[in-house]
Parts: sequence; structure tokens; C-alpha cells
Amino acid sequence: MTIRPKHLSSIGILFILISILVICLQKTLHSFNIDSYVLMVANAFLFLITIFSTLIQLRSIGHPNPNVFVRSVLSGMMIKMFAVVLAVLGYTIWSGDQFNKRAIFLSLFLYLVYLTTEAYTTFRLNKNYNA
Repeated sequence: MTIRPKHLSSIGILFILISILVICLQKTLHSFNIDSYVLMVANAFLFLITIFSTLIQLRSIGHPNPNVFVRSVLSGMMIKMFAVVLAVLGYTIWSGDQFNKRAIFLSLFLYLVYLTTEAYTTFRLNKNYNA
């Protein structure tokens, strides 16, 4: 399967919408003690890791063995999960006293949104229903 930009458009649209939402709601987020900078960095990180994971999955869609697709979906989710855990641990160490728990919880919610979008995009493109 040839990977085209339209295959990744839903993820790009999600990234743009979340970025615009965070920028527009900066003052509201600040009033709830949520660091908008952490949300923007988390959004960019999740966008990049989701693109990487989706590309792995899209490469496996055309494979005649359906197990290859299933393994790529599971490995993509595992890569993303470990990357997010490492990012949260890195932020915890790096931030010290400035740790923003609410921004991390919202970032983990963004993780679920990106995971849902990635699954929707990948399974929508999968023509092999036995996979």
C-alpha cells in the first residue's frame, strides 16, 4: 500500500484543532492551574509518536499475512505507551517543584484521543477484514 498524506490527515487535523483549542483557552487553563505549555508540548509529542506508529501500521496493511497487521498494531501501541511513560517520567524529573499534575492528566487524556484517532484511521484503511 502506498502511503499518502490523506491517510494521515485525520491525525493532522486533530493536532491542529487541539493546538488551536489550547491557545484559545490559555487564560482559562491558567485559572484552573493547568500549564498550557505542557499541553502544547504533549500535543506535539503525541502527534509525532502517533504519526510514527501509524506509518508502521500502514506499511503492514498490504501484507498477505494478517498476523503482520495485528503485530504492527500491538507494537505501535506498545511503542507509544512506553514513549509516553518515559516522557512523563522525564517531565517529573525535569520539572521538580513545578510539576503540574493537572496538565499531565489532560495530556494522558490527549493520549487516549490520539490512540482512538489512530485506530480509526488504521482500521478504516484496512481492506483485509480477516486481520
